[in-house]
Amino acid sequence: MLIDTDAALRSAVDGFADRPWLTVDTEFVREETYWPQLCLIQVGDGRSEVAVDTTRIKDLAPLLDLLQNPATVSVFHAASQDLEIFVRLRGVAPTPVFDTQIAASLLGIGDQLGYAALVEKRLGIVVDKSLSRTNWARRPLTAAELTYAEDDVRHLAVIYPTLREELIARGRLAWLEEDCARLSRPERYQPQPDTAWERLKGLARLPAKAQHVAAALAAWRERLAEARDRPRKWILADDALYRIAERQPTDADQLAGLQVLPPKTLERHTAELLRVVAGSRDSGAPALALDQLPSEAQKARTQKLLARVREIALELGIPSSLLAPRADVEAVALLGAEADVPLLSGWRREVAGEVLLKL
Repeated sequence: MLIDTDAALRSAVDGFADRPWLTVDTEFVREETYWPQLCLIQVGDGRSEVAVDTTRIKDLAPLLDLLQNPATVSVFHAASQDLEIFVRLRGVAPTPVFDTQIAASLLGIGDQLGYAALVEKRLGIVVDKSLSRTNWARRPLTAAELTYAEDDVRHLAVIYPTLREELIARGRLAWLEEDCARLSRPERYQPQPDTAWERLKGLARLPAKAQHVAAALAAWRERLAEARDRPRKWILADDALYRIAERQPTDADQLAGLQVLPPKTLERHTAELLRVVAGSRDSGAPALALDQLPSEAQKARTQKLLARVREIALELGIPSSLLAPRADVEAVALLGAEADVPLLSGWRREVAGEVLLKL
């Protein structure tokens, strides 16, 4: 059922109002924008499914209110991209959330299973992927496309109750609730220009001063991409950013002479780019990223901790990457109890973190 009027949306929300849980999914496009452009919100309750046409309905308040109801669990699969959209719409994510991908990992069904793989494993249904690259912004959508979209929440409605029962039986529902609460924090999905440099790959190969220029350029790019709603790479490609940070031009001729910027970028942003470079060039702060090889003692400690993580994960029947990604283990090996990582909080600390600290 396609919902494309305010009246139909209110009627659908009224029909879902007393349900203890709802399965939710979104369809969006993002190829030419900074923010995902929402096209559909699919909702199901195990009895019926609807697809809300967000290109036609501008007032989504009734649905958003429903998904904010703490008495109604919102069930997603691999929720992060969906939650980013809801945070963009209202500043907060639906709450509480149940992520079936996390549940599958906690039950040892698979590590970061995709939706189609989970449906096939649990229901024996092969999901038709031929429509996965549909342009969801195009109208009208075909009946096949709407069925494909609604199947996402239809199958989840069958899978969710059994996953929840299995988590309860194994004493792990609280583990999932903890992980989903962390996943639902709005700050995860809000732009942070001042830390945009953390996305840059290979920053450590630059000298400290050039790293700070690169960080300033990354922050400028993030703010402009958000304001103009354009992909970061359309504003300034990483290769160009690195080249400017390395050479640190002082005038328009030097910037153009690097031959890394399209003419339109030079025309629009030369003055701003030169200002950013000039303002960050003489920073005496230490390097942001260090490309240092760990000492032999640090490497040995990390390997010992990683081996113990694998043992604990095997005992629990969960992926070791879910319990403790390598980066978390390296942080503990280097910083001990001062490491600010999930491994040292909540259920992970109880089952593994304390063991590793003692080790």
